[in-house]
Amino acid sequence: MGAWRRTVVSRMRGDAGAGFVEYAGLMIIIAGIFTMIDGLGLDGAISGAIMRAVNNVIGG
Repeated sequence: MGAWRRTVVSRMRGDAGAGFVEYAGLMIIIAGIFTMIDGLGLDGAISGAIMRAVNNVIGG
């Protein structure tokens, strides 16, 4: 557990230069992608494809 904690802490410290603007921009991009998927009606197609892939993996 100690090695995992050191790894996480070191990575978080390496992210010290990232500011609110970068995170806000990322959230805006992600929200735009979700809005586009919903607007184009692709949500059913995507969930169906994921369901088929999972069924292929688990043999259902």
